[in-house]
Amino acid sequence: MDLFVVPTISFRLLYGLLIVGHGRRQILWFGVTAHPTAEWIANQLTEACGWEQAPRYLIRDRDRAYGEVFIRRLRSMGIRDRPTSPRSPWQNGYAERLIGSIRRECLDYVVVFGEQHLRHVLQSYMNYYNETRTHLSLDKDAPLSRTVERAGRILCRPILGGLHHKYVRI
Repeated sequence: MDLFVVPTISFRLLYGLLIVGHGRRQILWFGVTAHPTAEWIANQLTEACGWEQAPRYLIRDRDRAYGEVFIRRLRSMGIRDRPTSPRSPWQNGYAERLIGSIRRECLDYVVVFGEQHLRHVLQSYMNYYNETRTHLSLDKDAPLSRTVERAGRILCRPILGGLHHKYVRI
C-alpha cells in the first residue's frame, strides 16, 4: 500500500492510493482524493477487501496520513501492520516500483483534468496492468493468468487512447 501525488492541469494535487497483492504483483485497489485522511484510507481498505478475505499483512510507509483511525481499522480486520523503517522506500519495493511504472507508462503522457479523469485513467491502466502487461518475474504472464490462444488472425485493441495496445486472436 502506498500513496502517490498526481498534478492536474490546474496545478492542483491529487493523491492516488494503491493496494498491491505481492503474490502475483496484482493491483488490488486504487483510490483518488484531493485530501487523504486516515478515515478515507481506512474506508478504501475496507472497500478493497469487500467480502474477500482480508490479507494477513499490510506493508506501508510511515506517512502521517495513516492515522489512528486507519490503525484501528487494520486491527479490527485482523490485518497485521508492517510499517517500513523511516526513509526506507526500498522496503516496500513492489508498491514503489508499481508507482514508477504508472508514472513512466501512463501519467507522463496524460494531462489529468481532475479526480474523475484520474480515476478513469487509473482504472484503464489497472485493467491493462492486471490483464495484459507481462512480467518477467511471472514468466512473461500477466498478474491475472491468461489462457494460451488458438491460432488465428491477430487484432490490435488500443488501451488508454492508443498509449498501449492489447493484441488478441480472433
